Amino acid sequence: MIASMPHAFGGRIGRDWRESEPWWPPEPRPPEGAPNVVMIVLDDVGYAQLGCYGSDIATPVMDGLAARGVMLANFHTTSLCSPTRACLITGRNHHRNAMGRVADLAVGFPGYWGKPPRENGFLSEILRATGYATYAVGKWHLTPEEEINMGSSRSSWPLGRGFDRWYGFHGGETHQFIPALYHDNHAARPPRRFEDGYHLTEDLTDRAIEFLGDLRAVDPDKPFFLYYATGACHAPHQPPPHWLAQYRGRYDVGWDAWREAVYERQLTGGVLPEGTRLSARPDWVPAWDSLTDEARAVAARFMECFAGFLSHTDEQIGRLFEFVEDLGESERTLVVLVSDNGASAEGGASGTINDVRLFNMDFVTVDEMYRRIEEIGGPLSHNNYPWGWTMAGNTPFRRWKREVHEGGIADPCIVSWPAGGLAEGAVRHQFAHAIDVLPTVLELAGVPLPEVVDSVEQSRVDGISFAKLLRPGTAKTQEAHVTQYFEMFGSRAIYHAGWKAVTFHPIAPLYDDQNPNAPFEEDVWELYHVASDLSETEDVAALHPDKVSELEAVWWEEATRNDVLPLDNRVLWAILHPRPDRRLERDRYRYFQGGAQVPEHVAVNVRNRSHALTVDVDVPTDPDERDGVLLALGSALGGWSLHVIDGRLRYVHNLYGAERHVVESGVVLEPGLRRLEYEFTKDSGPGGEGVLRCDGAEIGRGDIPRFTPSGFNNLGVGLTCGYEWGPAIGDDYEAPFPFGGRIVRAVVEARGPIVRDPLAELEAILSEQ
Repeated sequence: MIASMPHAFGGRIGRDWRESEPWWPPEPRPPEGAPNVVMIVLDDVGYAQLGCYGSDIATPVMDGLAARGVMLANFHTTSLCSPTRACLITGRNHHRNAMGRVADLAVGFPGYWGKPPRENGFLSEILRATGYATYAVGKWHLTPEEEINMGSSRSSWPLGRGFDRWYGFHGGETHQFIPALYHDNHAARPPRRFEDGYHLTEDLTDRAIEFLGDLRAVDPDKPFFLYYATGACHAPHQPPPHWLAQYRGRYDVGWDAWREAVYERQLTGGVLPEGTRLSARPDWVPAWDSLTDEARAVAARFMECFAGFLSHTDEQIGRLFEFVEDLGESERTLVVLVSDNGASAEGGASGTINDVRLFNMDFVTVDEMYRRIEEIGGPLSHNNYPWGWTMAGNTPFRRWKREVHEGGIADPCIVSWPAGGLAEGAVRHQFAHAIDVLPTVLELAGVPLPEVVDSVEQSRVDGISFAKLLRPGTAKTQEAHVTQYFEMFGSRAIYHAGWKAVTFHPIAPLYDDQNPNAPFEEDVWELYHVASDLSETEDVAALHPDKVSELEAVWWEEATRNDVLPLDNRVLWAILHPRPDRRLERDRYRYFQGGAQVPEHVAVNVRNRSHALTVDVDVPTDPDERDGVLLALGSALGGWSLHVIDGRLRYVHNLYGAERHVVESGVVLEPGLRRLEYEFTKDSGPGGEGVLRCDGAEIGRGDIPRFTPSGFNNLGVGLTCGYEWGPAIGDDYEAPFPFGGRIVRAVVEARGPIVRDPLAELEAILSEQ
């Protein structure tokens, strides 16, 4: 047991120092020869998208890790980001971590609260208690949405769960060129501009190197645990321009031919067992040859962006390991590299240039994307590729992220440790799962599982170490992980001793005829002998009904003991019914110049309703200092901004990057104290009218034909006072465009009911089906 309780004093205390004997509590010391640990968590990278797993995307660094270590070819995740990350870092099943789905879709049941409990100790907490330095960079996504702001508790942030330092971002995704960042326990802006060559993955790598360098400047021997979680390759797929250029024209061949070529490489390279079949292209994914020329051009560009994004990430991982090599510590460093789920289908059938349009029920057309093709992959797009590339990225499997057929849950996993006596260049086909990573790392490091962490008695660990499989001569070793349940949004599966039963339950009428509101007991279970049919191509349920019944019963047993119930596939309901807000209800919010950005979900809600922005300012006498942002929310991908430009007050509404609506004044503001106002009056349709005032007098008026109904952006960029986050919401200036004068008081007030919420309307329609 790792000692996490206070030590009894081991000295002697008399009446004064002459009669006393000092004593110091023992410092935690890692086991002799304990390795550094680097856990790399890729995002939305499918089974077939790394070079060593059959792809033609250049990933030489990750391929090199595989060549010097072990590839797990039958490794599984949960099918979604937060749940898998919770499994990796605690060794417990995702529902037992209260992460039955992503943290921002929490609902009021124990398996879905969105916040891992303290009795499920994190790997960072365990290793720190044994004397490791612990650092995290990159994506977190293990904090409930209502705690991602400067007024919240930090108990579920990285520094609250065992990490000494953190630099990265909350939530599922962020802009790669102008991210919404956090450093330790506070919000932070990127250190450079996109125009100066900034990219998030490079910034994360810089910080990782900085953390390790700072450690070695003080302690040359202390082992470290580095959790390195990239934004890649979650949307938006935004590579540096030179990496995008390297892939131009490479994917004109299309997803069908690309998938066939990957499958052949997987077979010849030994990634797939001999005899594994390629699953059929589903009916809802169009054949590449059936697309129009415009649709093929757009789809190829989407994949070019993804490939460039992944190759750039590989380059940055290489830069990290070059530093570890420079420290002379490559041999003693244990590396575990995984992806969190299968390739993502969130781009839809044709792809998308801004995910937030889905939440506003205003879908982009191929024609619009073709007109804007040069924007795809750059700072003005939030791009995600179409289903065809998702299917190809999960070759040879069926389905994708968010579902529990193999395409959603089979993922890359590479383990390398040059000094650890692992097999080199080996491929293992035994079943393994994300919950197995923590016990494996602890076994390799010689660290026992603790009974107590930070004075909290620990719950059972579900994972089973696969350390034995990593040794030479273990290719035929019997798998230790024999049974594993899966569940995500009502889709369920159970793996047991080479068999898998699986049933799909839709979250909406997306791409088949199934009713999302059908009773769960009507779901049809499929059966596959995955020991011989890894890609689930032959459903043998009709041949083995007793086996189906047996496995279904095992699933219910596992569901009961792992907090899976109740089954719930209502994504929109979760969005519209978040955790109760404990703050005092109000319609007026005051904001402060230069303060941290306030995330949209805790800022005043002005979407599709009448509202007013009132800012008392001291306008400078120097004309060069009068301009700048007063209040803003969002970015060029969606939001609004009230600012002064050329000495004149202006309001810009940006409809998710597709349209800009401007209300501007022709009056130059006079120096001195001024009350500046923007009032929006909602009409009964999609828009309304905006009025600008200075000291009560109207100075501008204009129509807003369509106001954002359901969400301005989903990249973590919230409300700011005195500056914008970027990219700029309006034209003719560059963010942050700070206001040169003094903002005395800034208030945003909601002045009426929400006239229309498309998400609520859709949820009502779906619930009646």
